[in-house]
Amino acid sequence: MAKEQLKVLNALDVAKTQMYHFTAIVIAGMGFFTDSYDLFCISLVTKLLGRIYYYDGGNNPGSLPQNVSAAINGVAFCGTLAGQLFFGWLGDKMGRKRVYGMTLMLMVIASLASGLSFGNDPKAVVATLCFFRFWLGFGIGGDYPLSATIMSEYANKKTRGAFIAAVFAMQGFGILAGGAVGIIVSSVFKALYPSPAFQVNPTLSTVPQADYVWRIVLMFGAIPAALTYYWRMKMPETARYTALVAKNTQQAAADMAKVMQVEIETEPEKVQQLDQNQRQRGNDFGLFTKRFLCRHGLHLFATAITWFLLDIAYYSQNLFQKDVFSAIGWIPEAKTMSALEEVYKIARAQTLIALCSTVPGYWFTVAFIDRIGRFTIQLMGFFFMTVFMFALAIPYHHWTLNGNQIGFVVMYSLTFFFANFGPNATTFVVPAEIFPARLRSTCHGISAAAGKAGAMVGAFGFLYAQNSIGLRNVLLILGGANLLGMLFTLLVPESKGKSLEEISGEADEETNNTNRESALKAGLQV
Repeated sequence: MAKEQLKVLNALDVAKTQMYHFTAIVIAGMGFFTDSYDLFCISLVTKLLGRIYYYDGGNNPGSLPQNVSAAINGVAFCGTLAGQLFFGWLGDKMGRKRVYGMTLMLMVIASLASGLSFGNDPKAVVATLCFFRFWLGFGIGGDYPLSATIMSEYANKKTRGAFIAAVFAMQGFGILAGGAVGIIVSSVFKALYPSPAFQVNPTLSTVPQADYVWRIVLMFGAIPAALTYYWRMKMPETARYTALVAKNTQQAAADMAKVMQVEIETEPEKVQQLDQNQRQRGNDFGLFTKRFLCRHGLHLFATAITWFLLDIAYYSQNLFQKDVFSAIGWIPEAKTMSALEEVYKIARAQTLIALCSTVPGYWFTVAFIDRIGRFTIQLMGFFFMTVFMFALAIPYHHWTLNGNQIGFVVMYSLTFFFANFGPNATTFVVPAEIFPARLRSTCHGISAAAGKAGAMVGAFGFLYAQNSIGLRNVLLILGGANLLGMLFTLLVPESKGKSLEEISGEADEETNNTNRESALKAGLQV
């Protein structure tokens, strides 16, 4: 099948890896650093919120009511889902760059506001927190399709997978930073305001100054987002959007020549010819058309359903690590610690898991995705997540016995490793590659939104399921979700080593006289 390709796009596909590629990774990646920090830092402070605002004078520390805990943990995902759909669509309508700044500014404002509250009544604090975390999630949601699309459209085809995965890998550093900030802030406050364990003195175990701790942890997320804003606004629009959607090759060539060491010809006549050919062939189809359904419908279903199934397990594990570790005795009982000590122990556990399994998993994907392919990594990741989840669940009683907790933590860590050296990275990469430029951001947003629907199932469902059917059965269900993810991965196409136009079908020629036209155009292409 012959392919038409503009010289500006061919130049991007064959460009050598250079400094601007790494700059783009950092600029786009800092958004993901902030995203994961903001989404997961809440798990560090939910128990502290319970102690501060919901202690009823009993023999156990205060804890969040089940519905309040579910709302605080899950409301950001509701916002994220809405933001992925809205900003994904807007990124295709207005351009990647223009929308990119909006999402970041929304994240800065909402991060700061999350640490504030209207009054000190529990209902007022929770309502304020949930309101601003929804809008924080809305901004985070926009970052998913835009970061992935921008990186895929800047990258060359040889290392495109690694570049997109590297942007997503910054999520691991965000989780790590959340744990580190939790450790530092709780340690500082512990040193300044010593307090006894709850069982020694219930009232004094939660010092009034602990109310500042959760606010500082949540508000810290505004700093990396604010620092990145200037550089995001300096990035030019992607050449693929400018050339293929805005139909301005002159601007596309000028933009790329500024930031990359390439000489590019402008081809306005060829853009018009390509546009006319696309219309004649019916390749200018929209999202809600039979042509899209025939060509990309199965692909969109595959990317959406695998992301959905992954996030059920992944976000359940991340948000409720503290509950899992408490259940097996790795974190001491709440009553044996002060409020600040508990924050410290939870943050330390999260940091250890991130350091030993989450972060390495991301970078294994970066290293191997362009060697062994997206499909293989995703299938392998789901397979091992299934194996380790069932290995934890089936002999669950064995892991709860004294002396066996370390084994449980190691196995649990391996599920994180293979989530990140697996579907957590590839479900982000593939939708940024396989859809046409005019629909790429929208389709990535839809796939990502399906993932956040899974995260909401994990965030809300895990809490209720753990209390009703027990942790063992929850782990069995999560293992089943991973198994289904492995099966649906069989529908996901491989995109390694191909240009974006080749993968999406935008470079398709008419079927008539294919061989003759192929030979002719092979001599004309750069």
